[in-house]
Amino acid sequence: MLDAFYAYFKKVYYLELKQMWGTMVKAKTGDKVKVHFEGYLEDGTVFGSTTGEEPFEFIIGEKNMLPGFENAVIGMKKGDTKTITLPPEEAYGLPKKELVSVMQRSGFPEEIKLEIGKRLRIRTQDGIYTMVTIKDFTEDSIVLDENDPLAGKTLIFKIELVEIL
Repeated sequence: MLDAFYAYFKKVYYLELKQMWGTMVKAKTGDKVKVHFEGYLEDGTVFGSTTGEEPFEFIIGEKNMLPGFENAVIGMKKGDTKTITLPPEEAYGLPKKELVSVMQRSGFPEEIKLEIGKRLRIRTQDGIYTMVTIKDFTEDSIVLDENDPLAGKTLIFKIELVEIL
């Protein structure tokens, strides 16, 4: 009977310690983490969110996230939340004029409906595929922009550290 009590006590104590330890450990470079986030612009427009979805998982320091986002997660503990603001220079950069080009409409597939703001995957003259945004069009030409749609924008993120794996 004493052995059963000891085993139960050890199990419960271990789980409590593990739970307590999990709230004390801080995220650091190299850690795999799960976060919930909401990304929005200064005008309140949401451009990305994990609300109602699985948390987003990444390894801090592998540069798969914006550096400012990764840096914000460093030092957070499980359950912590914070809001950060990234100016364009720390997010997707400022728009580059050399990434905007004009294409003759005759060279554009007729079956694609032209809409300002529409994102398309195209192949460049070098044979490389890239994403572009239709910025403008006339009867004769189309203005395409290879800049990320968030270039030049200040980004605000609400971050919650869900788990350090």
